[in-house]
Amino acid sequence: MQCGSVDPNLLTYLSSLMACSGLQASSEGRQIHGLLWKLGIQSDLCIESALMDMYSKCGSVGDAWKIFESAEELDEVSMTVILVGFAQNGFEEEAIQIFVKIIKSGIEVDPDMVSAVLGAFGVDASLGLGTQIHALVIKKNFSDNTFVINGLINMYSKCGDLEDSIKVFHLMSQRNSVSWNSLIAAFARHGDGFKALEMYDEMRLEGIQPTDVTFLSLLHACSHVGLVERGMELVESMAKDHGLSPRSEHYACVIDLLGRAGLLTEAKQFIARLPENPGIEVWQALLGACSIHGDSEMGKYAADQLLLAAPESPAPYVLLSNIYSSEGRWKERARTIKRMREMGVSKEIGMSWIEIEKKVQSFVVGDKMHAQSGNIYGVLAELFRHMTAEGYAPDKSQEISTWI
Repeated sequence: MQCGSVDPNLLTYLSSLMACSGLQASSEGRQIHGLLWKLGIQSDLCIESALMDMYSKCGSVGDAWKIFESAEELDEVSMTVILVGFAQNGFEEEAIQIFVKIIKSGIEVDPDMVSAVLGAFGVDASLGLGTQIHALVIKKNFSDNTFVINGLINMYSKCGDLEDSIKVFHLMSQRNSVSWNSLIAAFARHGDGFKALEMYDEMRLEGIQPTDVTFLSLLHACSHVGLVERGMELVESMAKDHGLSPRSEHYACVIDLLGRAGLLTEAKQFIARLPENPGIEVWQALLGACSIHGDSEMGKYAADQLLLAAPESPAPYVLLSNIYSSEGRWKERARTIKRMREMGVSKEIGMSWIEIEKKVQSFVVGDKMHAQSGNIYGVLAELFRHMTAEGYAPDKSQEISTWI
């Protein structure tokens, strides 16, 4: 088109940026951005939103934020785009803080913005803030918006409040497959696998067709309550009854299902029959199952496969060293640790948290950054003294924090 007689217009560039977003084609997106600068139309409101969306979906959140900060004018679309961009790139807390600033500045919010920020809530987010957003939803009369209510179901579930998640679902005037998926996922997340399966049956009775996301939650639920046969039936019914092709995530759930039940040989055989190359999640699930049951032989096989698929991942080293520790094979454990250090791989630090007075307090192993760390360690020492007096002996066989 650029080589011909017809000049591209604004719609041409918007469509091109949308294509770059879908393909995550950052190089081509930057070239189009350069053309827009050359033409002097990079500050158009629609163009700015499209650029932010493109950079966000390509993982360049910093570039999206620069456009957002430098924009002369903002609307609901551009604010929704930046909220979604932060949330989908792992900056959930920042997305929530941006939304709080928007509210405090008096900018009018719409259902799309609320839905976007609710999607940013994870297990470490503030339930207190979530309930405030729920109050905002009621105040703004957004309660009939299915996307917003689906977001509330997920928010309450992820923040640990299953009861309110169920209440929100039952108050819905209209439910779609996402609504049912959210509730099924809520029960699975909270360990009530039988209730998750019951909700699936109710969903089918209402004539709602399940999606691939439905089956992910159902397989997760079956895994945690040991329903191996039901889980395998569900995988088979995906393609047979609903025309859905299982993805790598579904296969990983099957391996987790078989592995937790101690059926490691069956899990390995299932992987061998897969119609595609097993993904990282599949090998990680098998290795995790080997760690649970202390099977070092198959664990070594799974770890080698995972190292080939993801050489930078700490999971194969950590889980394999735990397997060797449980068997008392200290030389093999030491070799695994040494190899991990030589490869320059570090373990992701585990974190715990608690919400006190609407503020989330986060902690990692050996953390001394908290303002009240002295008092916290004092209480822990006193608790440990009482525990040891009662005969408690810590199991250090899988302690890995000392060598990471």
